[in-house]
Amino acid sequence: MTTPSNERRRFQRIDFDAPTELRQGDRRWQVNLLDVSLKGLLVERPARWDADLSQDFEAVIHLSDKRSEVRMQVELRHEEPERLGFFCLHIDVDSMTHLHRLVELNLADSIEMMRELRQLIED
Repeated sequence: MTTPSNERRRFQRIDFDAPTELRQGDRRWQVNLLDVSLKGLLVERPARWDADLSQDFEAVIHLSDKRSEVRMQVELRHEEPERLGFFCLHIDVDSMTHLHRLVELNLADSIEMMRELRQLIED
């Protein structure tokens, strides 16, 4: 579940603050989103964290227009006392469109954005 600290990131993380919820079956946790990328997200660990670590989660990021959201099926990849890192296993087309736009608006380098999209498609 832990990843080596020297692992080279292939996707830029975007600092982003939006209402975010983790779901697992009937369980729900409101979390503080720290950052997001095309392949996952980092959140503050919620106070009552009683998840089944062998099961996947759904992450829902509510965007500012109140009608749009990014939904991802994610798995926990690293757990720290204060933070949880999740890897995206699946994302629907609408959510990917919203996430792509969010990353694009926050990455000043259009060449970097194209590299990340190419990498995402190749994975």
